[in-house]
Amino acid sequence: MTVDPPRLSPDLEDLPGFHIRRLQQIAVAVFLEETQEHGLTPVQYAAMATVQRQPELDQRTLARTIGFDTSTIGSVIDRLEARGLMRRNASPTDRRVRLLTLTPEGDTLLSEVQPGMLRAQARMLEPLPPEQRETFMQMLKVLVDGNNEYSRAPSVPLEPAVEGRRVV
Repeated sequence: MTVDPPRLSPDLEDLPGFHIRRLQQIAVAVFLEETQEHGLTPVQYAAMATVQRQPELDQRTLARTIGFDTSTIGSVIDRLEARGLMRRNASPTDRRVRLLTLTPEGDTLLSEVQPGMLRAQARMLEPLPPEQRETFMQMLKVLVDGNNEYSRAPSVPLEPAVEGRRVV
């Protein structure tokens, strides 16, 4: 009887998932470094920016839009509400549904955070030559869209906002 030698695991350097996870860790660290004086996490920023673009979203739609499960986004909203940055209002058509809006303080904070957030995004792409950045972003979107269904919380994009009109 012969025993096969144990197979070695693949080198992590050859696995896309390893690099994607590392890049996500780095992206969070860079975001927090660039925006630290404002005390927002990337998820809180995404929630606030989405509600600013589409006021009166319900919690479920917000969660689906940014790819989070509804229980997780609920605690994110709780923290934003406790800081006076977001408000939940009862829907006029369904009292069980809470519609989300930013407070004036939330709008102000989002404006203050934006320069740091944009610096963080630019820093993430700096290692790439400028002519490769758009291609990289297109490829990243293809990977995310093509694998969205495998997420525990697949995202569903909002329809584009029309100035002066709310679209859900």
